[in-house]
Amino acid sequence: MGLSGASAYTKMSATTGVENADPHRLIQMLIDGGIEKINRAKFFLNNKKVAEKGQHISWAISIIGGLRASLDMEKGGEIAKNLDGLYDYCTFTLVEANTENSEQKLNDVLSVMQQVKEAWDGIREQSITEAR
Repeated sequence: MGLSGASAYTKMSATTGVENADPHRLIQMLIDGGIEKINRAKFFLNNKKVAEKGQHISWAISIIGGLRASLDMEKGGEIAKNLDGLYDYCTFTLVEANTENSEQKLNDVLSVMQQVKEAWDGIREQSITEAR
């Protein structure tokens, strides 16, 4: 299988994963995607590839925007409010990281997103039970 075949397989696999995912898994995928994009931005920052760094930071900001838009402020109460604040902080800090070429600010956002991921992963069984 050539590179284009591998790329097509990866895209098909991702599409299938999204189509078959429950709402909890979709959020997990977004969080994972945001973390991946920030890590890629760090790689490009360290390799002095400014355009690619900016693209991945922009992509991470879009993903975090999607996470923020998915919050149900009515049902989520204080937790949704806290997540909204964290996502706002992450977005603002990513913009700063981009303009300042700051690996530390990327690491700060990674730390927050890892904590969100751990908490979200920890409630999987509860969310599946409540959905039934």
